[in-house]
Amino acid sequence: MALRVLVAPSGFKESLEAEQVAECIEEGVLRVVPDAEISKAPMVDGGEGFTKTLVNATGGTLHEVTVTGPVGEPVESYFGILGGAEGTPRVAVLEMAAAAGLRLVPRDLRDPSGTTTYGVGELIRAALDAGADCILVGCGDSGTTDGGAGMAQALGVRLLDRAGNELDRGGAELARLDSVDLSGRDPRLDSVPIEVACNWHNVLCGPRGVARVFGPQKGATPEAVEKLDAALENYAAVIREQVGVDARQMPGGGASGGLGTGLQALVGATLHPRYEIVSRYLEIESLLEKADLVFTAEGGIDFQTPRGKIPVEIARRAKRYGLPVVAIVGTVGKDAQINHDHGIDAYVSILQAPVTLDQAIEQACDLVTVCAEDVMRLVMLGRELAPASPSGFGEELRPEGAPAV
Repeated sequence: MALRVLVAPSGFKESLEAEQVAECIEEGVLRVVPDAEISKAPMVDGGEGFTKTLVNATGGTLHEVTVTGPVGEPVESYFGILGGAEGTPRVAVLEMAAAAGLRLVPRDLRDPSGTTTYGVGELIRAALDAGADCILVGCGDSGTTDGGAGMAQALGVRLLDRAGNELDRGGAELARLDSVDLSGRDPRLDSVPIEVACNWHNVLCGPRGVARVFGPQKGATPEAVEKLDAALENYAAVIREQVGVDARQMPGGGASGGLGTGLQALVGATLHPRYEIVSRYLEIESLLEKADLVFTAEGGIDFQTPRGKIPVEIARRAKRYGLPVVAIVGTVGKDAQINHDHGIDAYVSILQAPVTLDQAIEQACDLVTVCAEDVMRLVMLGRELAPASPSGFGEELRPEGAPAV
């Protein structure tokens, strides 16, 4: 009986989208087991690839549009319209990374104190112009920490200082925020629901707030982190007082540098754990039922992976069917071993020798392919040493009551 392999990866930030990672893993597996039956289910966490994956999965269409990028320069971006039966609601999908992602911030300009989500608001406006009845927004891979202020401004929300002047763009400006004026907000937002796929564990402020946890990854110095955190505290206080939303520790409010807060508090969107949104359109359960082995992947694995990241979401579901799970990752970070307690049986880095970040990004596809090949050789060796079932994976791995594969 042919080995049935499910490949369900996330993307590698600034490098490979989920579909590309799936293709690389498939090639590596087939080098070792040419007759393997491989099902590919590229998974998206709201970051890069969110739009294209959902558009492809539903037979939808992609629409190109020019928006304001994170450093204020025009960038070529896009949104999608999902496929569906005639007469069904017209659902638009967009990812903030396509307008304000870290990939769009030149390395010598990485400072989240000044980057903006203004282009995300322009994408939402373009989706409204296209006649969307509902909009899905993916949060992830951001290069910003402006609390979604720029996005809201693009949709007509006025953010004012004490003198009544409009704030400039960038997270540091939020320290000057004194009042919020929603009267000019695009009226179409009142009738078009916006649903947001975000990391439910990210909060806006405090020790686990976005400035402290993610600011350094986006280029913030220690001094800038402190200023950003204080600015976001002021932002949260003004929103609580004038809008009536307590965003400081709101689940998902810290997604994409606080974009989750701006979307919910200033635009009226509803935040969801990202896998909840993705699973509506990608039927992973039916694929798990038919698999013998699962590969997942992401750019890094660490103590934060169990907090809503794709590899653990896949692994938890795979364990319902007693399936072994291997995660292929770019980097292995702090306390990565805790993922063994959440369904990931093994994780392997694609980096087998010291390389620069630029080299790793450039060679990512080859590195993923070779890693998958190496893992598959070890898997096949294990099958030869301990064949216990037709698939080669022991029935003892399958919990009581789980379906046979």
